[in-house]
Amino acid sequence: MLMKQRNWIGALCIALLAFAAPERKKITIWMAGDSTMANKSPKTYPETGWGMALGQFFDEDVIIANRAQNGRSTLSFINEKRWQAIIDSATEGDYVFIEFGHNDEKVNKPGVGVYPAAYGANLVKFVLEVRAKKAIPVLLTPIMRRNFKNGVLEDTHGEYPPVVRRVADSLKVPLIDMHLKSEALLNGMGDEPSKKLFNYVDSGHVNYPKGNKDNTHFSPAGATAMAELAVQGIKELKLESLVKHLKKKQYDFVVAKDGSGQFTTVQEAINAIPDMRKSETVIYIKNGVYKEKLVLPESKNMVTFIGENVDSTIITYDDFAGKKNILGEAMGTSGSSGFFIYGKDFSASNITFQNSAGPVGQAVAVFVGSDRVKFTNCRFLGFQDTLYTYGVESRQYYRSCYIEGTVDFIFGASTAVFDSCTIFCKKAGYVTAASTPENKKYGYVFRYCTIKGDAPAGSYFLGRPWRPYAKTVYISCNLGNQVKAEGWDNWGKKDNEKTTYYAEYKSTGAGANNGARVPWSHQLTASEAGLYTLEQILGDWKPENAN
Repeated sequence: MLMKQRNWIGALCIALLAFAAPERKKITIWMAGDSTMANKSPKTYPETGWGMALGQFFDEDVIIANRAQNGRSTLSFINEKRWQAIIDSATEGDYVFIEFGHNDEKVNKPGVGVYPAAYGANLVKFVLEVRAKKAIPVLLTPIMRRNFKNGVLEDTHGEYPPVVRRVADSLKVPLIDMHLKSEALLNGMGDEPSKKLFNYVDSGHVNYPKGNKDNTHFSPAGATAMAELAVQGIKELKLESLVKHLKKKQYDFVVAKDGSGQFTTVQEAINAIPDMRKSETVIYIKNGVYKEKLVLPESKNMVTFIGENVDSTIITYDDFAGKKNILGEAMGTSGSSGFFIYGKDFSASNITFQNSAGPVGQAVAVFVGSDRVKFTNCRFLGFQDTLYTYGVESRQYYRSCYIEGTVDFIFGASTAVFDSCTIFCKKAGYVTAASTPENKKYGYVFRYCTIKGDAPAGSYFLGRPWRPYAKTVYISCNLGNQVKAEGWDNWGKKDNEKTTYYAEYKSTGAGANNGARVPWSHQLTASEAGLYTLEQILGDWKPENAN
């Protein structure tokens, strides 16, 4: 009897829980439109409809039902029963996004083109039928074609966008003015840079052997940019049942060697970023070895790289200082870099940056010339001159990174903080070669780092001055036996001893030997070490909050 009573109570609890927590209703966004919105087949890649990119902005409770189709107008969409299929399926609370115009304006094409009056009448029909299903219609004006004449963007849609606006106004329908939004985007980018948003393909592509120049349909980057404009419209209209399901921003672009992202190379993704963008651009890089010589130009600010896995997401190149360029000249140290960073507010995490040239002299993995640059859980692999902190006015922050090399493998003029990093010494040489300007209070600061390696005991100096006012400080670092007892080198110039500032505070490990250090170096007091905070070193930039 007791067992039966327990079973009855358990069943009742389950029933009450089911009643108390009904399954959440998902919202469907039905999409009715033409080729600018439509899903594309693999044989047309990289052509991408912006409807394909919309889902990435929403959580799992929003379903994108993209019924847009290449070549369709309001008229052909009705005649082919495509519209009726949406109406039959839409339910209360769903949204129906309606964007036509590119093909309606082809009035000389029977069964497709319609004059503006008929276009407007079809839009009215769409709105009324959606409302009859207690769903929510949203009208969108047609997106601008990339039609520059002598550097001036010219419209091709004529009377059709104003018709959409009038219908939206008269019926009080939410309107996302993609026409105006895309016009502003294209004008902001300009003629040549805006090509990256459209399906421009070089010859030799598997789907476009002769190449392609398309000013109507989008590249993967362009589709994402247009989808983002639609999301802006959703926010501006305060369509709260959709807004609450928008994801917090994750990735703008995905790079994947296997073609599963929008780009197969990192430089393609960099090139796709609109110049002078005022928002952060996040690029997710899937595992793979990307042999590329990268440039992040000054016009690409607030760019973030996120790798899938630090050991398996590898950006590499193999130039070196003595290698000849296309003109038969030696590349030099700076020219050997595999990645040049000029855009401000760059950050990277979970990525390996490598110069694979080997022990052939100077061979830079990363060259940092811009301000406010942050690396987290990254690896820098090379031999001589691995990491070039080039910028005189550059502030850089490295957290939980691994940096390896031989001679002067961290060098340059920048102010840089290395927090909880592993510095790996190979063969023999010098960890740092700072060239700190005279007017800079801070150069390199290593905090809570580990200096180790496979180099012989006593084979490494902590630093030598590339320029007379070099500044390098180690605070609470564990130093392996690779570090020489004297610690520091003057680069063969006695006068450097008067101008450099080399210091340690509470070094530990086999390489810590305060009593044997060169007399012109410093052992900091607690109060002096207390001045080496991020706020003191980096000023108004707070890298812990950056990107």
